[in-house]
Amino acid sequence: MTGRSLEPEISALVQRVAATVPTLLANGAEGEVDRRIPEPSLRALIDSGAFRTSVPTRFGGFAGSSRAGIAVAREIGRGDGGAAWVFGIYDSGAWVTALLPLRAQEEVWGESPDTLVSIVLATTSKAVKVEGGYRVTGKWNYGTGSQHASWSLLGVPLEDEQGNVIDGGLALIPAADLSTEQTWFVAGMKSTGSDTQVADDVFVPDYRILPLSPALEGEYPGRGVNPELSYRTPFVPSLVLKLVGPHLGMGRTVLDLVIAKASTKSIAYTSYDRQADSVSFQLAIARAALLLETAELFLGSLADQLQAEAEAGVYRPYAERIHVRAGVGWAVESVTQEIDTLLSAHGSGAFADVNAIQRFWRDQATAARHAHSLPSMGYEVYGKVLLGLVDEARAVLPAV
Repeated sequence: MTGRSLEPEISALVQRVAATVPTLLANGAEGEVDRRIPEPSLRALIDSGAFRTSVPTRFGGFAGSSRAGIAVAREIGRGDGGAAWVFGIYDSGAWVTALLPLRAQEEVWGESPDTLVSIVLATTSKAVKVEGGYRVTGKWNYGTGSQHASWSLLGVPLEDEQGNVIDGGLALIPAADLSTEQTWFVAGMKSTGSDTQVADDVFVPDYRILPLSPALEGEYPGRGVNPELSYRTPFVPSLVLKLVGPHLGMGRTVLDLVIAKASTKSIAYTSYDRQADSVSFQLAIARAALLLETAELFLGSLADQLQAEAEAGVYRPYAERIHVRAGVGWAVESVTQEIDTLLSAHGSGAFADVNAIQRFWRDQATAARHAHSLPSMGYEVYGKVLLGLVDEARAVLPAV
């Protein structure tokens, strides 16, 4: 990506993460079988400092910008789409934890900045208001990264003392208070281990609760605790940008793998001994490369806009936040089209079990269906906003 330059410490972090790519590639197939990130891959990423990207500097983290998160996730995605997706979730969990009161942050990172926090926004639970906090019971599907996390941020409906739901929230709960149901049996992103997390009457103190409605407008319980600009960017746009880097990395590796084979792979039932000599193949490669490049440039631009607004003390309104939501969907769709183009150009060999291309294809295709980046919904609400139908957009997608 071009645009704003990464800070020197972030550039160095990205280089360390890039050095883990061979390890991630070597262990990718094992992660699928075990349905979790292999320990050598996880250890390599921890040692690189990757999971400190959005941890506040007071705890030894980098307090990285949206651009930093994209850059780190992109490098991980070049080696393993599942590991990159898990990173995106942990990066989101770290960023949200940094918005809580200092007491909660100290409980998480007091002993190590490498403590991992997973996050599930869906409020599929019950939270009963009691003195000093809430008692939480529920189940949360798609608990990505929960197998390795020490804490989880889980969506809860917030009630008043009369039992009326007044808001949604995120409850920070230690892993020791949760159990797991193995439910993650899927076609792609197998290694994320996104099983179901379960809480049974767990007490969560008020200081470990983040109400969502104020957060959507930039009002966080720990506002001002961490002075870095990265914690002043808008809530949902910041989170959706943390899940696009994996797509860019996977798209880059598929492009690299297809190009690497083009000089030695023939096109069956034609006179071409080398794919590289075929004009139709050349056209496909060019189109795929430009799809990826434009997605990278556009996402970098969105991240830079959020950073510039934070510097200016501006919190963008709902209608402009929708633009980020739609833009992320467009970029993800572009990468999906890029990989599909490359699969057709490379040929049926891409689908062999021994070919890493098929794993990256399945992982990206699965991730592309995530609700927070699903293109069709982003286009719909952005279209409403462009037509001046902001209230109608809010009715369809209020949490942006």
